[in-house]
Amino acid sequence: MSEKLEKIEVLIIGSGPAGYTAAIYAARADLKPVVIQGLQPGGQLTTTTDVDNYPGYAEGITGPEMMEDFKKQAERFGTDTRWGMVTKVDFSERPFKVEIDESKNVLAETVIISTGASARWLGIEDEERLNGYGVSACATCDGFFYKGKDVVVVGAGDTAAEEATYLAKMCNKVTMLVRRDEMRASKAMQHRVMKTENLEILFNHETKSINGEAGPIGVESVTAVNNQTGEETIVPCSGFFVAIGHTPNSSLFKGQLDMDENGYLKIEAGTSKTEIPGVFAAGDIADHVYRQAVTSAGTGCMAALDAERFLADKE
Repeated sequence: MSEKLEKIEVLIIGSGPAGYTAAIYAARADLKPVVIQGLQPGGQLTTTTDVDNYPGYAEGITGPEMMEDFKKQAERFGTDTRWGMVTKVDFSERPFKVEIDESKNVLAETVIISTGASARWLGIEDEERLNGYGVSACATCDGFFYKGKDVVVVGAGDTAAEEATYLAKMCNKVTMLVRRDEMRASKAMQHRVMKTENLEILFNHETKSINGEAGPIGVESVTAVNNQTGEETIVPCSGFFVAIGHTPNSSLFKGQLDMDENGYLKIEAGTSKTEIPGVFAAGDIADHVYRQAVTSAGTGCMAALDAERFLADKE
């Protein structure tokens, strides 16, 4: 006797701002969306202490609180939010077959992928200990908190150069730690860095430790070591920004969906549509440029509307 599989109109993989916003719109359209929360329910924002740049929160809010608000709003309209991880997908035919927790299979008429991207970290213990207390992987998210203060940026590519020059506009001083004797950033970005007066680059330097305590004071300094001479330098600072890139959480879809060279899903310009009809992508999984909660939410809305129109056209 063959297994009788549950049928779902809109299956949303991932539960950050994109996933929950897609759920809100899909639920209001009576599409009975199911959200599979994934390994990190709520996404990257659950590791963010303060969110001050999302519209509607005049006094700011913590990341976990905001994502709980998103979840409650989605569930208020009938979203079915489930614990678990999607472990396999088959997009070869509709309805799409999706495996959850390596044990249960469901059939989905449409799928919205909002699995996000994960910041790359240096891998030192102090990053985790002081994350949210001066350690960040997003200058545009958290730079405001360091206005008039000294900060350190780690990285050598375009992302690091962009974040360093962005921070230099509001911070007293920015120190970049570059582990080689040159930057990897484009020449234009390197020129911008070199022309910024309050920005200093320490070439051939790596992070040995981030000094401070989790709490009101937070980061106080960074100990950097010259990887050529072994000499250590203590850099006083209040913020430590890791800018060595992000990794899109797209390995599940390799071989089934088109990706760019870095693993971000490719979508049709101006839409959330992948090359497979009925499969949509929203949030950081398809966005290597902005990576903000508000832009992720916007693309979540787009994905739900695209899914609704797709289903309506199939009726």
